[in-house]
Amino acid sequence: MQTNISSFLNRVNEYILNPLIILMFVVALLVFFWGLAEFIYKTGNGEGDLEKGKNNMIYGILGMCIMVAVYGIIRVILATFGLDAPAYIAPSL
Repeated sequence: MQTNISSFLNRVNEYILNPLIILMFVVALLVFFWGLAEFIYKTGNGEGDLEKGKNNMIYGILGMCIMVAVYGIIRVILATFGLDAPAYIAPSL
């Protein structure tokens, strides 16, 4: 029974959760770079345009931090249930 549960959780993690985390991290990274480009491109246009770029950079950084935190929470959950983190996540420390 334990093997079935751990196998199921590892598959959910591998095929659903990790791809979603990676996708959301990439989206946050793109938002950050979009904000950076917007900030640089609109440097001389006024304070309102710069504020949009700053906000996008902040949202991108917050999104990346949240995705790293979610990744850590998944690792803690796996450890709580006594499951080893699969090799595709990260090597054991």
